[in-house]
Parts: sequence; C-alpha cells; structure tokens
Amino acid sequence: MQRDLLAEWLPGLRVLHDHSWGLVENAVLEVESGGERYIVKADGASNHHVVRELDAHERWLGPWVRIGRAPRLVAGSREARMLVTAYVPGKLVLGSPEQKDPETFRQAGELLAAMHSQPGRVDAEYDEIETAKVLRNLDKPHRIDPPSEARLRELLGTWCGEPVTLVPTHGDWQPRNWLVHDGAVSAIDFGRAALRPALTDWVRLEARDFRYDPAREAAFVEGYGADPREPDAWLRERVREAVNTVVWAYQVGDEPFEVEGHAMIERVLAEV
Repeated sequence: MQRDLLAEWLPGLRVLHDHSWGLVENAVLEVESGGERYIVKADGASNHHVVRELDAHERWLGPWVRIGRAPRLVAGSREARMLVTAYVPGKLVLGSPEQKDPETFRQAGELLAAMHSQPGRVDAEYDEIETAKVLRNLDKPHRIDPPSEARLRELLGTWCGEPVTLVPTHGDWQPRNWLVHDGAVSAIDFGRAALRPALTDWVRLEARDFRYDPAREAAFVEGYGADPREPDAWLRERVREAVNTVVWAYQVGDEPFEVEGHAMIERVLAEV
C-alpha cells in the first residue's frame, strides 16, 4: 500500500537522502519529484509516529507553517502510516555552531510559546495516568540499580494526581529537531506531538543544553516569555522522563541515551 500511494502522490520520485534514525521501525526519506523536494515518512506496524504527526499537522502546526517555520503537509494516510511534507531548507542545529548560540534558543523559545498558546484543556487525570505508566515501565527489564528503583517507587507512590492544563506540545523539543537556515530556526519531527503540560517540552533541554550553558537557558526563557517550571510539577516530570528514558533506551539498545537517563535519575534523587 505504501509504495502504491507514494507513486500516486509523487510520480517519478527519486530518493536523495535517507534520514532514518535506525532505532525504530520508521523510514525518513528526502526525495525529489517534479523538480520539488519533499520529505517522506513511513512507519512499520509497530510504530505510531506518523499518526501523531498527522494529528499535529492537522491541529497544531498552523502558527509555524504560516510563517515558514515548519513543513507543510502535502499528503498523508493513517491507514498506510505514511505522510509527505514539503521540504524545509536548513541544517540540523544539533552539533552545529548554532547550537552554542543563545539566539538559536531565544528563537526556539518563541516558536514553542506560539505552539503552547493554542487552546488546551484542563485534565484531572493526567498526573495519575503518567505516573502509572512510569510504574509499569519499572516493571519492564532495565538496568536501574535496586536501591534507586526502590526510592523511585517510594517517591512515585507519594504523588496524588492534581488537575493540570494540557496544551499542544512537540514532545521532543531539542536541537536535533530544529533546523537553521539564513539565521532562522524551524521545527521538524512531530512524531511525539500530543496534549501535555507546557513544561514537558522543557525537560529534554534541561537534561542537556541548559546544563551545558546557562546562557542558552536564559535566552530560551526570554524567547518563551515566561517559565512554566513550577517546582513540584517540574520534579515529577523530570522523574518520569528519567525513568522512561532509561527503560526505553535499554529496550532499543541506545546505550548513550540510557547512560544519560541514569544520570538524570541520579540528579533527581539527589534533590529529593
């Protein structure tokens, strides 16, 4: 089905680059058809990123697409788990000189604020649901040491669910999902987009770039226009992110990411 749809959507396409990540059942191709460049994303049966990307394109990316800071959806099929977007020029911020430039983070903060400012909703069950997910992850195979696991379980057991405001979030907001072109930052990769608390889009930046350089954090806060990291909610989110990172990375064999997750666990437990 995917090949037939692709031939219909992009006749005579030619693959230019394979940008697939390799850790999950997903293909990301840069292609050319009719003199134009596109990005094709296709999921296998075990992956759900394309479905969430289609949700994001249809519901939440308008503020970015209108100013040319996110790809425009060309075609998509939930049944086939595939989509095509217009190509957005630029190079990845990750590993580039721009990753060390606070202006990059100021722009990223501005972009994120535009996404988060769209209508959301209050959810009384979010915290309880997310904490239950973390406890289920702790039941899966992982390499968290037993004393740390015991402390995490004890901490998670003390949390009572409180109503939280959910807004459209990117879900993986960090330099590996930003492009820069002629000094302007754009957003890509919406496979984790969903309604969540705004601070969830800050947690991966805190684990890396904010720790490396406080100037990046200050610029990001300036661009965003506020700081949503209320201490108790921020701690809960960091604990959940740390555990989920370690377990997922161990399952897919991403050892560097797993090591990072263990460091995140050490930091949050040291604060409790």
